[in-house]
Amino acid sequence: MITARAAATFEPVGRSVATARSFVRDTLQGWGHADIIDDAVVLTSELVTNAVVHAGTSAEVLCLRGDDHVRIEVSDRYPEREIPLQSAAINMGSPDREGGRGLQLCAALAGRWGVDYSATHKQVWFQLDLPERSVGTRAAGPALPTELLPLADERVRVAVVQIDKTGAITSWSEDAEHLFGYAAEQVTGKPLTDLAAWPHTPGTSTGIADALLLSRWEGSYGIRSASGRVAPVYASHLRVRDTDGDPSTVCLLVRDHERAVLQTPLRGPVPESGTHAENQGADAFETFIGSPAPDDLDGLLQRTVERARDMLDGDSAFLLLATDDETELEVRASTGLPSARQRFARVPVEVGPGRYGSARMPAVHEDLTQVPGAVPLLNGTGMRSVVTVPLKVEGRLTGSLGVAAESPDRYSNEEALRLQFAADRIAMAVESARLRELEKLRRGSLSFLVEASDLLAGTLDRDQTLALMAQMTVPTLATWCAVYMIADQTSEPHLSYVLHEEEDRIDGLKALLAKIAPPDPVPTPGARVWQAPAEAAHQAALRTSMRSLGLNEPTNVSSGIGTTLATASAVGGETVVLPLVARNRVIGMLTLGKPTDEHFRQEILELAEDLSRRAALALDNARLYSERMAISQSLQRSLLPPELPDVPGVEVEVIYRAAGEGNEVGGDFYDLFPIRDGAYGFAIGDVCGTGPEAAAVTGLARHALRLLAREGFGGPAVLERLNAAILDEGARSRFLTLLYGELWPQEDGSAVLKMVCAGHPLPLRLRQNGTVEPYAEPQPLLGVMDDLELYEQTMTLDPGDVLLCVTDGITERREGTRMLGDDGLAEVLANCTGLTAGAVAARIMRAVERFAADAPSDDMAILAMRVPEIHHG
Repeated sequence: MITARAAATFEPVGRSVATARSFVRDTLQGWGHADIIDDAVVLTSELVTNAVVHAGTSAEVLCLRGDDHVRIEVSDRYPEREIPLQSAAINMGSPDREGGRGLQLCAALAGRWGVDYSATHKQVWFQLDLPERSVGTRAAGPALPTELLPLADERVRVAVVQIDKTGAITSWSEDAEHLFGYAAEQVTGKPLTDLAAWPHTPGTSTGIADALLLSRWEGSYGIRSASGRVAPVYASHLRVRDTDGDPSTVCLLVRDHERAVLQTPLRGPVPESGTHAENQGADAFETFIGSPAPDDLDGLLQRTVERARDMLDGDSAFLLLATDDETELEVRASTGLPSARQRFARVPVEVGPGRYGSARMPAVHEDLTQVPGAVPLLNGTGMRSVVTVPLKVEGRLTGSLGVAAESPDRYSNEEALRLQFAADRIAMAVESARLRELEKLRRGSLSFLVEASDLLAGTLDRDQTLALMAQMTVPTLATWCAVYMIADQTSEPHLSYVLHEEEDRIDGLKALLAKIAPPDPVPTPGARVWQAPAEAAHQAALRTSMRSLGLNEPTNVSSGIGTTLATASAVGGETVVLPLVARNRVIGMLTLGKPTDEHFRQEILELAEDLSRRAALALDNARLYSERMAISQSLQRSLLPPELPDVPGVEVEVIYRAAGEGNEVGGDFYDLFPIRDGAYGFAIGDVCGTGPEAAAVTGLARHALRLLAREGFGGPAVLERLNAAILDEGARSRFLTLLYGELWPQEDGSAVLKMVCAGHPLPLRLRQNGTVEPYAEPQPLLGVMDDLELYEQTMTLDPGDVLLCVTDGITERREGTRMLGDDGLAEVLANCTGLTAGAVAARIMRAVERFAADAPSDDMAILAMRVPEIHHG
């Protein structure tokens, strides 16, 4: 009686053989017959190869399940080839001969096999008997003592989450609400990617969006709960379709420590050396790893340790890959070991004299309690016996594979030979996958560093550079980071910036780091391990726990560290320090950290070292820029006049804009100062050019004007002597336009002006009736000719009149081919009747700024003076 069936057709191309193996494997796995998968896959592989490779036709594979057997039929469209019947006593030739090998396997492995013909098809079939098991049993393991059963909470909660074809959540179970704190209505319709914390390494790994599209997927990641913390989960995904044909993904999630609830049981052990699977030509790599082999390094390594553990009936297994210099081994996959022994922990290749202290030779330790430290990775794990073998490619050590058991005397040289046999067959595949991953990582690293360099080069602000460096580091390279800066050679490092991938941990982390001594500023390149944060976190957690239990606190625990257990967990992993070296000086340290029991991989540390060099130079550039800017601004402020004096009966307003980033004063300048009782000097000028060179002449002009005016010289004499002083500067001299005048407020409310306009834009007078007119005559500019004959003009400002003085940065404001000009300025001024001096200056500046979209390219100065109207009460 047929109880289940599955069928598929495969095109006559080479890759169809692997696809057919996957189809049969998945079908039998789904039916719960893992114990016959290996034989079925080997037979299917041979028969499909005969059809699609040798016969050159498509192959149809049909899987049928009966009450006590599974029958698999392979059909092709080449019926004229003779197939010997099972009952025929014929010679099939050598097992190494290409033709007939599949039939030999059928005769050796299948309970029954045969051939059926039709006019267009030939069908070869084989039947595998199912082992007897209890009614309803899909898979079973041995009865175990209670103490060996997996740990779980009192109530195991399995979250059921369904994701539609767009990646949005459509179903959210009650257990999901309990585990993660979100009600169904809060998350329905949102992408699962918004909640998932997926492990990330630059340039590598599959994202969760990709995993949701796979037909099946199992593994670990995190879910960001409503509290803001990441809850580690073990997940099993199954891609399904509804009655309308729309696909969706059903996700079952449990707490990571309860993964045994969902974890798929592994298939039985690999046939031993000398059994039929090896003798009859099955691919040695696929026989050990299973087909299809994972196409990513992490998947391949994890499959390897699981198969190795099962092959030797061990309690744990581990695989380490060698660093490029073959001095250290890095844990890349493990099963059955505590989390502290997982992922990127490093151990030396040589841990002692002789072959048993080297990872380069196979080794068997019958009882680790007799040789403490022989296998550092297993310290404190409870493992008693272990067998380790090297992975080598062309004589070069590429890794180490080990299997361990909790009882002593479990392994001998025989198990070492079996494990070495398997290691030899996977070493090349592992090395190839490692090189592919390394190439991806290097490409991702290059892209990361290019982007980092662009971002760091885009700012000269120290605080922004610190923030950028931290944000590029977390979470791409580390879970948290801290930056210590050193002001100068005599200063101690001080904590300048702290960042954690979970914002609610930052304050606790900062408090913890502030209570411990900073790392030593060692200039040696490369990352070095820093134990202080993990030790401080451990002591703080111990203190917190003992206080919560009402016990006396240990005397060796620092009483000043008030951190939570969550903070302690966040910094409990590996912490490394990289020096920030710029211009042969250590300017700070970049500290990177992992949460409890996690380690950095070597490639990440190398990438962090590259980033630290770029960040150090950017930070030092920002420091130099800040220092020079502070000096420049201090000098520039000294060139500006002090606060303007109050002039009785006259309103005065000044607006000044220096061109150039960071400049406070340039080539334009102004001044207003008392000369003697009742008399005030005022000036507005423009030195040729902008920036520091023009500012130097500005300082000379402003101070000379005050000195000469207070010595009693009139306007023409003041400017003639200033002209001589400018010419005395020689090559440093700059020509100067200047409007200088003296102001005498009168008792009748008017003001008398005496002015000299030396090459400067003419001042404009605004009368109460709205008329605007130039209020001086042009004369030669300063700094060009030795002999100047200047004269003074005397004028009167009536009550209500405004005198507007500007530099050419105002009148020469441009937008394309248009220029504001004298006429444009006069037009704006004409609309300022009745305004105060401050309002007039503000309206002029606003009109100038709006005239063009670009930032001004020249300094601008406005000096507005107004004689108030007299109101008779």
